[in-house]
Amino acid sequence: MNDTDTVMSNYERNRQARAKLSEGNKGAVFDALAAGNITHVQVEFNGEGDQGQIESVIAFRGEDRSELPQATIREHNVSWGSVEPVATESTLESAIETLCYDYLEEAHGGWENNDGAYGEFHLDVAKRTVELEFNGRFTDTFTSNHTF
Repeated sequence: MNDTDTVMSNYERNRQARAKLSEGNKGAVFDALAAGNITHVQVEFNGEGDQGQIESVIAFRGEDRSELPQATIREHNVSWGSVEPVATESTLESAIETLCYDYLEEAHGGWENNDGAYGEFHLDVAKRTVELEFNGRFTDTFTSNHTF
């Protein structure tokens, strides 16, 4: 294989390992949210110019805002260039952020580059689903030349 093939093969192996681990991490997050009687969570993100971040993680019990439970989550992640999982302990909020960053990378890798993107994740605890509303930004140019 040439260097490009090797890089792409390694990238794909890492992507598949992260996707598999995300399912387990998702289960741990939803278990902790359900134990804390949280019904849904809204996560906002924003980025551009090669930088991006989670801006807020807001939990709800029904229609009322609530604090996230003070739970510790055991996450499993892989580093870039690796497929070997590493277990870490983190707060529930940090685990939610990691899960959302992983889903952003999976669905819209490079979302923070150039004009960037913004949006929201919606975690529905009863359905155990994560929905992503993604808004990609771009610069548009319209050029018109006329000779009369």
